[in-house]
Amino acid sequence: MSASDRIRRLSTTAATAKVINAVDGRLHEFPTPIQAKQITSKNPNFFLCSAETMSVGACLTRAAEEEELQSGQIYFLLPESRAQKPLSLPDLCSLAITASSALCKSQPATVDRISSRKKSNSSRKFR
Repeated sequence: MSASDRIRRLSTTAATAKVINAVDGRLHEFPTPIQAKQITSKNPNFFLCSAETMSVGACLTRAAEEEELQSGQIYFLLPESRAQKPLSLPDLCSLAITASSALCKSQPATVDRISSRKKSNSSRKFR
């Protein structure tokens, strides 16, 4: 099985959107639906880009703020400084290696929970 086949298989094993921080290589999984702005608002000076839209020689395509991330898809959280630069082959290879490493290290129980529930709901005691 090739590395790209392994990444594809691992990325579709759970109903979560996978976001890989391209700077530190950490993987975060988010239950869907979730909008891009829910992630970027907590990461100033970064933007999201779907791995599906990346190609050598093209500038990275920023996910729209209102875009809902798709289950099973891989997204990269990238610094704003990378937004207007064409992606080189070494850049793409580096991102692929980062994704492969992050996905192989991930544990099934590492799902970030983003909830719109009010804090008062979470403070209720169970009887």
